Amino acid sequence: MEYSIRPWYGKWWGVLIIIFSALIFSFLAAGAFYFIGDIKKARLEISRTGPKLGGQKYEAANGEGYWLGSANAKITIVEFGDFACPVCLQSFPTIREISLKYKNDIKFIWRDYPVVADYSANLALAARCAGEQGLFWPMHDKLFQNQGVSAADQLAGLANQVGADLTRFNDCLNKQKYLPQIQKDLQAGQTFNINGTPTYINGTPTFFINGYKVEGNIPYDIFIKIIEELKK
Repeated sequence: MEYSIRPWYGKWWGVLIIIFSALIFSFLAAGAFYFIGDIKKARLEISRTGPKLGGQKYEAANGEGYWLGSANAKITIVEFGDFACPVCLQSFPTIREISLKYKNDIKFIWRDYPVVADYSANLALAARCAGEQGLFWPMHDKLFQNQGVSAADQLAGLANQVGADLTRFNDCLNKQKYLPQIQKDLQAGQTFNINGTPTYINGTPTFFINGYKVEGNIPYDIFIKIIEELKK
């Protein structure tokens, strides 16, 4: 007499395993769709209302950074940025437009966090060396508008375009006159738990809005909603 051996999935316990596995898969799949739906809903709410400011507050406005706007403004926005940071470049026109639109309502402060490239500190020095001649913001704009420049002669060319005295500028740059102030900003940023090197490899600015940290490029309309809400 010949016997046929049925495969495991043909036996009663094999059928139960298959049914049980199918139920588990269905449960996990349903949970995944529900979770993804919640994420999409959360993102939609953020896009409509702007990010909620909360959590730990930082004394990010302290320091020797250059600023725009009103000295006694109700709203203070501090950016820790890098002139070589690609996402900082994306934020640049938004910040400049907001600084003009709300010049009586906000105080915008720039602080250096030069970690993207090996020449980032030189870019920060160039801005500050122009700044000692009252030309920080024109140089700030030029560095972003010409992102990628790094050589000393290129930086001198930008300084010349904004009207700086090149003898003074080059002397300041060569002596790294403002390196201690830049290092203070960098150390402060690290103290404030900015997502250091991994974040800045991808190029991401960090903003502190009335002391609350918001990382990444904030779209113009979201920034407007935040400011309008804080103005109330």
